[in-house]
Amino acid sequence: MTPQTDRVDHELIQAAAHVAATRCRGDNHTMAAAARARDGRILTAVNAYHFTGGPCAELVLIGAAAAQGAYDLDTIVAVGDRDRGVVPPCGRCRQVLLDYFPTLEVIVATKDGLRTVPVASLLPENYVWADHQLDAEGDAPAAG
Repeated sequence: MTPQTDRVDHELIQAAAHVAATRCRGDNHTMAAAARARDGRILTAVNAYHFTGGPCAELVLIGAAAAQGAYDLDTIVAVGDRDRGVVPPCGRCRQVLLDYFPTLEVIVATKDGLRTVPVASLLPENYVWADHQLDAEGDAPAAG
């Protein structure tokens, strides 16, 4: 069973849904993401679809958050355009989110409704990129 919390950040879902409804147009931008930074700010972004593999909304959001000085994200959600609702992150996004924010919570839609789950639970038997990195001294793996 996937670990979950009862807390679902509906304000975050509404922010992503608003961006999906007002900023996603055509086939280039079809998903919106919203994240709550540790300081309480809500940051949003949209995907940049391209047939060569343009970035998902969650990945665009990581860059947008950093550009605004938000390096610690607590919770993230993605919402599809055309009222598709909450959409779980793809495999690539799951891995990147885990690597950047190992304690991140992700809002997902399940058959039983919306749930908030730890990002690590979305990748069973996960690989943590930081595990092979050297620490500042160059002699031991970094803590992950």
